[in-house]
Amino acid sequence: HPTINYHHPDPECDLDYVPNEPRKAKIDICLSNSFGFGGTNASIVLKRI
Repeated sequence: HPTINYHHPDPECDLDYVPNEPRKAKIDICLSNSFGFGGTNASIVLKRI
């Protein structure tokens, strides 16, 4: 999924953002973080086999 609502990049923070539209890519490993109120947090790492 793209990074939404990203319109003004900071030139001093040179990262490979994917702003406002998706980019096709073959993903072998991914990390998904979910942060909730009150400390309800979870992370999952998935790897293609």
